[in-house]
Amino acid sequence: MTSLRRRAHIRGLAGIASLAVVIFLANVLTAAQTAVTTYHNDNYRTGWNNTETVLTPSNVNASQFGLLATVPVDDQVDAQPLLVPNVTITAGNYQGLHNVVYVVTGNDTVYAIDANAGTILLSNHLGTPVTWPLGCNNNGPHVGITSTPVIDTSKNNLYLIAYTKGSNGSAPSYTLHALDLGSLTDKLTPEIVSASHTLTNGSSFVFNATYQRQRPSLLEANGNIYAGFGSFCDFDGGSSRGWLLGWNAATLAPLPANQLFDYQATSPDTFFLSSIWMSGYGLAADDSGNVVFVTGNSDYSGTTYDGVTNIQESTIEVSSDLTTVVDLFTPSDQGYLDETDDDFGSGGVMVLPDQPGSTPHLAVAAGKDGNMYFMNEDDLGGYSTSKNNVLGTYQIGGCWCGESYFVDPGDGLARVVSSGGNVVDVWKLETSPTPSLTNVTHSPGLSTGQNGGFFTSVSSNGTASPIIWALARPTTQKPPSMLLYAFNPETGKKLMGELFRTVGGSWPNQGGDSNQVPMIANGMVYVASFKELKIFGLKPASKEKAK
Repeated sequence: MTSLRRRAHIRGLAGIASLAVVIFLANVLTAAQTAVTTYHNDNYRTGWNNTETVLTPSNVNASQFGLLATVPVDDQVDAQPLLVPNVTITAGNYQGLHNVVYVVTGNDTVYAIDANAGTILLSNHLGTPVTWPLGCNNNGPHVGITSTPVIDTSKNNLYLIAYTKGSNGSAPSYTLHALDLGSLTDKLTPEIVSASHTLTNGSSFVFNATYQRQRPSLLEANGNIYAGFGSFCDFDGGSSRGWLLGWNAATLAPLPANQLFDYQATSPDTFFLSSIWMSGYGLAADDSGNVVFVTGNSDYSGTTYDGVTNIQESTIEVSSDLTTVVDLFTPSDQGYLDETDDDFGSGGVMVLPDQPGSTPHLAVAAGKDGNMYFMNEDDLGGYSTSKNNVLGTYQIGGCWCGESYFVDPGDGLARVVSSGGNVVDVWKLETSPTPSLTNVTHSPGLSTGQNGGFFTSVSSNGTASPIIWALARPTTQKPPSMLLYAFNPETGKKLMGELFRTVGGSWPNQGGDSNQVPMIANGMVYVASFKELKIFGLKPASKEKAK
């Protein structure tokens, strides 16, 4: 250190600053770091990082916290960034140890980016994306990799599904890849997505990538990779249906069984769907390994639901081998939801971590009509034409969204964070005598546009110093931009305290919702948007002071 200090002194203040950066980055690489390897942090989809020791309500403010780097990428990003510390990069010009953020784009490109410096370490372009599929504008102009990948650090694999244009006028296809974290090259032979399912008349319905959109984030559970499929803008509803497919994570071999959520042979309007889309929210997994998700609308006659051959507008649990629908909840007004295109499936389902009391397994989900259903995850409630057999129903505002979760430092009780309409709401979970939710605080209205709702994440140090991060959808201002917010839910008041607000990224394709999720880890906040990744954190002076 004496020699380094002498050289820094000779080179002046610029040398001191450079040395400080080197030492800081070295400390970051050797310190304990948190990985974010799946959508919303875990397979429950809580969105909660409870190992955040740097960012607190006292230092997340305009004077100490802000934009550190903007990283250009080649197209719109619909997926959440993921992060793995201490990756050995084995290819390209930056070989060696890095904390790495992985970002995928609509141009079918995957990036490995230094999580601290913002340097692009590697990229791999996996094919030519499809342009405006079926004329649908509910996306960017290019639809390549839309869903959030999943990372298995024990295998050093990043799993993603790329949508690519067929050659010489042939049909497009979906391909499942297992990429090496250090080189972004295929470790296994890529698998073209294919499937078939028997309809009620005995005929086979074959998966056709032309009509299916793979939007929900991928899930790794039970040694498998799972993906859900829906439609492009509800176009070609006679050819598109909701699929749940799976592959062995070690080989990419397809599972023998799959699920098709409308396998009726006919419908009044030749319109099937029952899609899995959830505004990009991730398929969840419960403690039994069941895959949990929500389906959207089917035939707009509102008459085709039977809970077996067509399971639209429902929270569904499917067994890990995809052979069996284990449980479901369907709102009593499912027919009306179909008729009015008020999909329950516009939002995702969050499985709560185990709770004390007689009902330990709980879940919440909400959709376009704004009803957030609080469910017993061991008995979702089935279907009744007269009432909803759930633990509670709470109005949160139109929800193209999904919930988050944390544990309150004051009373030690769980909190559910909803983000329907244009407001963040925090709900206190009481487990005795029966489970219920009580609204305890809410944010001011966010400056958000497009469809109702948005996405949140939560950071804390254990249960201490929680911060709710929200990424509002862009308004119509020019240029249309998402706004990143930070809120303190512990102000002791009904109205949540706003800590910070700034532009989180641009979003010119107003025809399709920005479904972005802020990702928080190791003192940084990562936001991907149109052709860029923004990295936020404590400003250099604040970092030195924090030491």
